[in-house]
Amino acid sequence: MKSSVEADPVMDVAVAAPRLGEILLAEQKLSRNDLERALEVQRSMGGRLGRLLISLGLVSEVDVYAALARQAGVPLMRLESFPQDRPDTAQLNTSFLLANNLLPLGSAEGGESIPDFVSADPQSKTLHDALRLVFGRVPRLCFGLESEISNRLGEWYLQDESEDDEAAGEPFEASEFIEHLRDMASEAPIIQRVNQILSQAVAAQASDIHIETYEEKSVVRIRVDGEIFPVDEIDNKDAPAVVSRIKILSQLDIAERRMPQDGRTKIRVHGKEMDVRVSTVPTAFGESVVLRLLEKNFDLLSLESLHFTPPTLRAMRQLLAVPHGIFLVTGPTGSGKSTTLYASMQELEGQNLKILTVEDPVEYRLQWLNQVQVQAQIGLTFAKVLRSFLRQDPDVIMIGEMRDGETAEIAVQAALTGHLVLSTLHTNSAMGAIVRLINMGVEPYLITASVVGVLAQRLVRQLCRECKTPLSQDQARAAAASLGVALDEGQTLYKPVGCPHCRGTGYRGRVAIHELLLLTDEVKKLVLERGTSVAGAESAYVGGNLLQDGATKVFQGLTTAEEVLRVARQND
Repeated sequence: MKSSVEADPVMDVAVAAPRLGEILLAEQKLSRNDLERALEVQRSMGGRLGRLLISLGLVSEVDVYAALARQAGVPLMRLESFPQDRPDTAQLNTSFLLANNLLPLGSAEGGESIPDFVSADPQSKTLHDALRLVFGRVPRLCFGLESEISNRLGEWYLQDESEDDEAAGEPFEASEFIEHLRDMASEAPIIQRVNQILSQAVAAQASDIHIETYEEKSVVRIRVDGEIFPVDEIDNKDAPAVVSRIKILSQLDIAERRMPQDGRTKIRVHGKEMDVRVSTVPTAFGESVVLRLLEKNFDLLSLESLHFTPPTLRAMRQLLAVPHGIFLVTGPTGSGKSTTLYASMQELEGQNLKILTVEDPVEYRLQWLNQVQVQAQIGLTFAKVLRSFLRQDPDVIMIGEMRDGETAEIAVQAALTGHLVLSTLHTNSAMGAIVRLINMGVEPYLITASVVGVLAQRLVRQLCRECKTPLSQDQARAAAASLGVALDEGQTLYKPVGCPHCRGTGYRGRVAIHELLLLTDEVKKLVLERGTSVAGAESAYVGGNLLQDGATKVFQGLTTAEEVLRVARQND
């Protein structure tokens, strides 16, 4: 057992020699973060550091073996210096050479001269003992790249076996291409390019990065405040390496380019620690990659930070204090539903509650949450996880999304048997959530018995604080009238202007507008009487509907009437 996990990276070296990681750091072939990540993998899985660095794609094979050669003071021999013709090695059988990846550089004639050899592990004691047994002493051994030695040995000893098989060369060519990709992805220019893309996106407070490959070029676009725009272009010859670098960071298979993949990683940019969710899909001209950036700042995940009006905030806290029932957050994709759910769970006394979540995917990781990620490919669905949850003695269950009737029915059963259930639903209004549950097959009487409240929300762009400008009184009155409210005397409304701080858009950041529907006796009566025709019950909305809550945010100088009207008029 060795005293250090980093020592003995690919072969045995002198104890006094500088470590492989130190050499690669000094030569700027490896970052400190990547080295620490590789050492963590080594501690958990074992193995030699050099091979781990290569397999993880953090350093190219050439750079690792060049460093090892310098470390050991042994020459490094490359493919162009290998013999073209197979030497006569009667004293060593083929299986020994292939098993030890040992390449002879000449022929042994009658045992009088001993050929030199190339090995990926020239200081292996086992190899030395075997060669000493054959030749009486250890021959001269040089370093060589494992892949190059394997290729030449394959040409010499395996070619005859496969030359009649037309497809035999294809896996080798694919493997060669993947190694080339891995090498490119591990070189400084590609690493710097990926770091630059991440840095630019974080500086712009982007929520997503899109890398898309087209016929002529690849484009990098970022989504800021819900709007997407291009920020960079990548030459198509470099795009596969950029994608491979991202795959390596998120522990995805760089050899798999025909099927979608999902992964995640952590980065630190501009002093911010970010969780990055990565999704790849194959397209006509390459792979499309989307990175979702999630800042690990849980101070932001509080109900106070979400701009609830005081009545709505009080009602929210009362709903979260009930011992059982279903609380739903609704809205279209990208309306901040998950953020509101996490903020709600931050309100709960996690230390005194058993909280279980089932999500697809897990976006934030919080203390006291037992989080399960759905994996449909192995049959781990929302419904299957929920059935198991009911045997886990939970107090609170969070369901990432109610997608089908089976999940909804189990959620209702959980609520009726004494659990608080939080979930999201894709509807455009709070009342629309009731209709959606009925359409999923949940009986109206079960909805009225289990659902305690529904919060619908949208995200509107927030006015840039640096450049927003007051509207004239006539303009302000017209804006207020468009929202169905009257402007108070002396009330100031604002309009966007545009400045460098907001990239000329007049908006920076987003703010939520809400409507909170309580399942009052009036609403329950409407649901039981009308079913999917349910409507009305305006008095059941705490703080008003979306339009009215939006008007409040406009009067607070947070956004504009145009923004509220853009998102609040979407009906189911």
